[in-house]
This record gives sequence, structure tokens and C-alpha cells, in this order.
Amino acid sequence: MDLQLKNKVIIVTGGAKGIGEGICKVLAGEGAIPVVVGRKAADNQKVVDNIIDAGGLAFQVAAELSNPEECKTAVDAVVAQFGRIDGLVNNAGVNDGVGLEHGSYEGFMASLHKNVVHYYLMAHHALPELIKSKGAILNITSKTGETGQGNTSAYAAANGGRNALTREWAVELLKYGIRVNAIVVAECWTPAYDTWINGLPNPEEKLKEITAKIPFENRMTTAEELGNAAAFLLSERSSHTTGQIIHVDGGYVHLDRALANA
Repeated sequence: MDLQLKNKVIIVTGGAKGIGEGICKVLAGEGAIPVVVGRKAADNQKVVDNIIDAGGLAFQVAAELSNPEECKTAVDAVVAQFGRIDGLVNNAGVNDGVGLEHGSYEGFMASLHKNVVHYYLMAHHALPELIKSKGAILNITSKTGETGQGNTSAYAAANGGRNALTREWAVELLKYGIRVNAIVVAECWTPAYDTWINGLPNPEEKLKEITAKIPFENRMTTAEELGNAAAFLLSERSSHTTGQIIHVDGGYVHLDRALANA
């Protein structure tokens, strides 16, 4: 299926690693021009170079998105380079473990800036161009906003906010023909996940315990699978899909695990 994404300029925050990198590579494979926005130019450029080496097109902008001013600077840089924005993927964030019992006001607010404030700011600053192109917005969110996780109040609150903003923006932007959707991630293998699990006392045992709880095929979701879903939702092939919070998680959030082994 041709997703009709050729030469579409699509910003992907946090596009240098993990889920964001997977989305960028799939978009480039569909002929789009992903713009990697992340804090380290060298990391961003590695993804751009890999895409170009594979025959695609890509661009990068270095920005610390927890700094509000740099959100506008990043969007302005994309417009200066291409003169248009056709899509925005809000993806950057970190599960930073700011909990209720051992957290603080300062830590909580800093986490919100890392995880949800820039979702708003990137959409706000990109909106004039998205109105012109009748583009699409895709928010990447986490199961923590629905299931909770424990000891991560700020990240869970941010993801609840990401889900709410998806529905709110879908309503507000109806008049412009801009579609807004979200993909909820549960257990996806990324470099950050690898670092976390290998820092545990028994990483292999813990990984088996986690994957056993993923109903479909007892395995982690891949970044490419998330990229495939993202490309579809950003494309005109999903032309009547908006305000949807779609779980690409192997059934982790909604399926009854007690029945999976029945």
C-alpha cells in the first residue's frame, strides 16, 4: 500500500534513539523526510546518515525540548529549511521515577517539562504550518498513564496528559482538517530499556518475567512495529481516523492474561 508520504516533512521529537528512531526509519522508507529533533546533534546526525545511506532523505535539529524557548527554535529551523511541516510526532520523554513518597515539587515539575509540556509547545508552534498543509499530529504515550506503574507519579501524570491532549486537540483542530491520534506503548525494546534491565541483579530472569506477561507471542513490541503504526496514522490512508488512542502493545493493557494460557 502506498501511504502517500513521499516528500512529507515530519518532525519526530526524540528521533535519535529507540522508538523515535524506529519511526524515522519507517517514515523515510515510505519516502517521507523525517526531521530528527533531539538534544544531541551527533546522535541526531547518526540517524540522518543511516537514512541517507539507505537511499532516503532526513534532516536534524538539535534542541533541548525541556527548555520552552528551544521548542520554538526547533520548529523555526524546520520551516526555514523546508518552508513547510506536514506532520508532528511528539515522542521525546523519559520515565524518570519521580514518585509520590520520595519525590519533590521541583522534580515533579521538571519531569512534566521533560514529558508533556513540550508536547504542547511543539504542537503550538507547528500549528500554523500544519493548518496550511492539513497535516497530522501523533502523540506517543505510555501505558503508565492508564495502568500506573508505581514510583513514577510525574511520568504517569504526563502520559495521562498526553492522552487527554490527543482528544482535546482532535476536537479543537477539526475545523482545520488536522487529525490527531496517539499510540500507547507498553513494553518496547529500546537502548534505554536495555540499559535499565541490564542494571538489575538478574536481567535475563527479569526479561523472561516481563515477556511472559505480554499476551501476544510473549515478546516485546519492536520499534519498527510502532513505526509502521505511526506511518499509517500520519498518512492519508487513515483519513477518517482522529481522536484515537491506539495500543500497539501485544495486548498488554487490555487482554486478560489469565485467559492467554488457558
